[in-house]
Amino acid sequence: MKLACLHAHHSNTEYIESALSHYKIELMHFVDPGLMNRVTYDENFQPIDARMKVKEQMEWIAQSNVDAILITCTNYIALLNEEDISFSIPIIKMDEPFFEVICQLDKPQVILFTNPATVEGTMNRLKDYAKAKQKTLDIEVIVIEGTFDLLMQGLNDEYNRLICNYMRKIIHDEKKEISVAQLSMVKAAKQIEREISKTIINPMDALSSSILKSIT
Repeated sequence: MKLACLHAHHSNTEYIESALSHYKIELMHFVDPGLMNRVTYDENFQPIDARMKVKEQMEWIAQSNVDAILITCTNYIALLNEEDISFSIPIIKMDEPFFEVICQLDKPQVILFTNPATVEGTMNRLKDYAKAKQKTLDIEVIVIEGTFDLLMQGLNDEYNRLICNYMRKIIHDEKKEISVAQLSMVKAAKQIEREISKTIINPMDALSSSILKSIT
């Protein structure tokens, strides 16, 4: 199987490589941080412009002789208008296995973000997913301020350090299940898991489990 992966940041490639290295999957990575940068910071960049850019990227990738396309960015997924897609190659949305794990929990939850521009699209999709599954969710959304710019500047270690520090502050007092919504937050979540032996729900583990089920 040849899987094309569309990322909004270069740091996401290592997560996918690590998680899927044990499967018989050939990975091809496409990375474009420019689109999310404009969506986040350019007030003149309209949603229709962003959707058209995603459409162009998807059609370009589809012509690269791949069997499926994985979209790892929640904003890309929210922007995707499947009615505009003219090809029949399967599209795997990174957030859907993550949503499935969240919907299986019958207790209050906290979802952490670093990118404020990602929250609305992700939460709207989660609400629609939960509604389709006839699930009622009790979720608090928290954005860890002052972190996302570090990722955009390539300061990954500092980015992970601040996420870890924030999770350490809330983890022992927080009675709710905690998850991280963005792929870029997985490394920090895994570090906290090792420190305190408490599971932090993340989209990477959910995707790995979903793919394993689909190919076995």
